Amino acid sequence: MSKSYVHGYDQKESIRLQDQASTLVALLHSDTHYPPDSKVLEAGCGVGAQTITLAKNSPLAKITSIDISPASLAEARDKIESAGYSNVSFQQGDIFDLAFPEEFFDHIFICFVLEHLAEPVQALKALMKHLKSGGTITVIEGDHGSTFFYPPSEKAQQAINCQVELQKNAGGNANIGRSLYPLLNEAGYQEIMVSPRMVYVDSSKPNFVEGFTKNTFTAMIEGVREKALAEGIIDAASFDDGVSDLYRTAQEDGVFCYTFFKAFAEKA
Repeated sequence: MSKSYVHGYDQKESIRLQDQASTLVALLHSDTHYPPDSKVLEAGCGVGAQTITLAKNSPLAKITSIDISPASLAEARDKIESAGYSNVSFQQGDIFDLAFPEEFFDHIFICFVLEHLAEPVQALKALMKHLKSGGTITVIEGDHGSTFFYPPSEKAQQAINCQVELQKNAGGNANIGRSLYPLLNEAGYQEIMVSPRMVYVDSSKPNFVEGFTKNTFTAMIEGVREKALAEGIIDAASFDDGVSDLYRTAQEDGVFCYTFFKAFAEKA
């Protein structure tokens, strides 16, 4: 696995994840529904930002959400209970060594996890052991290399590259979205289908300006400032100018684009 979750585990990051999830519900989850009584594994649930939507979209499915972090699991559990959902159970576990029988789950869902792993193919293979023959896996990942914006800014791109470099140094890959097909194929899955899900934001979409451009993406880049400076990737003035230019894209004449990738595949 990666050396650490590069974004950290503080409350500010938890809020950012909630903003991201709520803003992107339709784009990323509108076509994810699981049948009644099906056993679904959410691998790497974090603080439950995606779990809420899974529980809502498939109220009669039996969802098991796992994460390696006890603190994140506790927050996810509180979130689900507060929302009134009873179709999710939580368990601490490592994706590479899960305490479930083989061929146990009908479906697996994994979102924004592979980007943090040094061995994503091995993770996909490990998960496959617990998936029934004919069962499906759904994978969602972003790709920082898909970012473009107006007004253009070299320093904004440098700030984004800090996040990419830090994630690489931690053993992950912030540009993993474009790789989902070959990763799933190498892991041995069949019937693989990948679709890009572009977030396009201009001032005619104020909810996305606030929820995604400002509170999700730019907040994420801004959050790695201290690590980027500590590792000597960039100087403080350039980073601060870059973040300022990212916020500039949220103004009346600004535009921001980012692409997520969503994959569906089956176990033979």
